[in-house]
Amino acid sequence: MRKGARAAVIGSVFAVMVGGAGYGAYNVVTAISGDGGTGADGPAPVRTGPPSGAEVKEASRAFFAAWEKGDAAKAAGYTNYASAAEGLLAGYHDDAHLTDVKITPGTASGAKVPFSVKATVSYDGKSKPLAYDSELTVVRGETTGKALVDWKPSVVHPELKDGDTLVTGESASPAIEAVDRNNVVLTKEKYPSLGPILDALREKYGDTAGGTPGIELSIRHGAEGTGGDTTLVTLAKGRAGKVRTTLSANAQAAAEKAVTQYAESSVVAVKPSTGEVLAVANHRADGFNAAFLGKLAPGSTMKIISAATLIDNGITTANGPAPCTATGVWQSQTFHNLAGMQPQENATLSDSFARSCNTAFVNYADSVKVDSLTNEAQQRFGLGQNNWKTGIESFDGSVPASGGPDTAANMIGQGQVQMNPLNMASVTATAMTGVFRQPVIVPRTLDNRELATAKGLSAGTVAQLRAMMNRTAVSGTAAQVMAGLGGSIGAKTGSAEVDGQAKSNSWFTGYRNDMAAAAMTQEGGHGGQAAGPIVAAVLRTGG
Repeated sequence: MRKGARAAVIGSVFAVMVGGAGYGAYNVVTAISGDGGTGADGPAPVRTGPPSGAEVKEASRAFFAAWEKGDAAKAAGYTNYASAAEGLLAGYHDDAHLTDVKITPGTASGAKVPFSVKATVSYDGKSKPLAYDSELTVVRGETTGKALVDWKPSVVHPELKDGDTLVTGESASPAIEAVDRNNVVLTKEKYPSLGPILDALREKYGDTAGGTPGIELSIRHGAEGTGGDTTLVTLAKGRAGKVRTTLSANAQAAAEKAVTQYAESSVVAVKPSTGEVLAVANHRADGFNAAFLGKLAPGSTMKIISAATLIDNGITTANGPAPCTATGVWQSQTFHNLAGMQPQENATLSDSFARSCNTAFVNYADSVKVDSLTNEAQQRFGLGQNNWKTGIESFDGSVPASGGPDTAANMIGQGQVQMNPLNMASVTATAMTGVFRQPVIVPRTLDNRELATAKGLSAGTVAQLRAMMNRTAVSGTAAQVMAGLGGSIGAKTGSAEVDGQAKSNSWFTGYRNDMAAAAMTQEGGHGGQAAGPIVAAVLRTGG
């Protein structure tokens, strides 16, 4: 669609349609002779290659000038996607009620031009200033050869994505004052990664929380947004309704700080005795709530469910055999352990779990049915049935009954298994209590929603899982990360290889007393290298 302006022929004469900005629909210009024929020089050549510095400056200057004047059609004509650009630029004035626009370009870096915007938002007799920074890129039109602004919604405002619009008026739902379990107010200023979550809570519970709407300039999110509106300027405050969450401000603060140490990281902490979410934090460039909505292979943290499957199906026990061989072969696919791991032919399941030996689990792939792991995940851990109702949108894991090599790969958290930190924190909570309690971020009593259920684990299976996880935390692969944490502790490390990534995704899940937490860092390496320190930092708060 981003083809710039198209060439058109009227009869035998090439004509130029002068659009709003002179970058109209025709890209071929010829001289016209006195008798109506074309001149001898022929069509002017279409320019190619990157725009020059002068072209970048002129294209951006013209675009800014038209935008400042509120001429959406003319400004859109300077872009390579005029129809989309015109709609959003027209809405800038008509729907967002933004006037007195002043755009100040910064120093261009190649084809990129940073700029600052100052404007006034006015509605119903109330006005407030708006100021922000953005940037654009100038490209060569594919058919016109003109220097054009590469159109993206973020040109108009850096927080705009495809499908989003800017709107000023009465808010779609009243504001909320979200509070933690101890009535501490939670704001995105103090807890930045809660921003999308607070927006989602407002969208879902704002109308029933007792508040009244205000007048706001906001981003109304479309199909690719996070749901709900994001407020940019409040012209008149409404009355906020109170929404009580299950979060702990103390644990949330620790989670926020911990994820900032590692790019593309997410963490969730839950209270195993109740299923209440105590903390959720993300540190991502895209603002995506991967902690609740991510869908990635969980690596060896999956061995908690796999070990439970082996125990519950009578295949082996914590103290039963689980040989750690140099390699494991299943249906012509060869599986390996981490580099440097020595084989241990007489290993028990506890031995192999604490060392995170892949082949010990792969070697049992011929002893489990294709759907054994799926049934364990669904029936005992409450996963993969698309019925969690946490209070906001969430993904509740997927453990498909996939045959072939994936039967073995799924056992070690690769293959087709998909999880997120919310799922793995819940898995750990179920493993340590034996009871699946569907995670919630707002109390069920808020809306009387029906929560997911599962039959959970037997006392014998729980005792074995806790013993193996405790051993892993004390003397296994998680020992260094969990060192210094007192009380009842347990953990499991994981790393998941992803095609095209130089480093694996780092996973870690653990518990301490009545708190279970799980974290994931994309391209973070082994479980103890990135995700582990995040989990340990949250567990230290004790909730």
